[in-house]
Amino acid sequence: MNILRIAVQKSGRLSESSLSLIKECGIDFNNGTGKLKSEATNFPAELLFLRDDDIPGYVADGVADVGIVGENVVVEKEQNVELVEKLGFSKCRLSLAVPRGQEYNGLQDLQNKDIATSYPKILGKFLQENGISARIHEISGSVEIAPSIGLAEAICDIVSSGSTLMSNGLREVEVVFRSEAVMIASPQMSDEKRAILQKLLFRIHSVQNAQKNKYILLNTPKEALGKIIEILPGMKSPTVLPLAIDGWCSVHSVIHEDDFWEIIENLKNAGAEGILVVPIEKMIR
Repeated sequence: MNILRIAVQKSGRLSESSLSLIKECGIDFNNGTGKLKSEATNFPAELLFLRDDDIPGYVADGVADVGIVGENVVVEKEQNVELVEKLGFSKCRLSLAVPRGQEYNGLQDLQNKDIATSYPKILGKFLQENGISARIHEISGSVEIAPSIGLAEAICDIVSSGSTLMSNGLREVEVVFRSEAVMIASPQMSDEKRAILQKLLFRIHSVQNAQKNKYILLNTPKEALGKIIEILPGMKSPTVLPLAIDGWCSVHSVIHEDDFWEIIENLKNAGAEGILVVPIEKMIR
């Protein structure tokens, strides 16, 4: 039997979100403490728990069929893998930062300076594209300490909230690369395993669609129905049901979260009452 081997980060910021997505896809597995491998009980898949830096290499070599990892790691490692899907979570940025008290007027201020980073390839390409010549010091961790110990005048590191930079006396000055969790695949994968991957992607898309949309129910007088329907197109069109009270109906629809508050305001102005908003677990298009 063909089994899809999925590499996920064993610990760290990506791990929880990756495992949560897989579980929301209805895939059951045991990821007890210290386990490096776990076979799903209800889907032809096996999870490998690895260091994030190792995932692109394992996928490129075909040891893992697919992997979930930060796009920044994929680009930095330059392995021969296929980018299958951007997953929309664990968004962050790779940014340049300098000491808070240091004057900064633009990238030209970094000319011939020392910059510490764990991402020398991404940073090197960025500097080259912007015509900046700087000395890059590659270090594997604790990049933020580099300016305070005299190793570098600036750093380039992953930023989410910026609190780590602030606590180390640094300020963000340039965004080098924007990243999020992505799914990558091995070019060597068999057709049988690709078929399993398509089933997994179908489930992932259903979960993602549900997260981006809300189910809405409301009551409206029939004379306002036309205006309400214009506001609520739904997946194809809203569902309209008569209420026990004469002259009133119930309208059911789905709205995208990006448009949510504007649509709610427009609905109220059009005469909608008793508006209920319900989260969607799965959404199949």
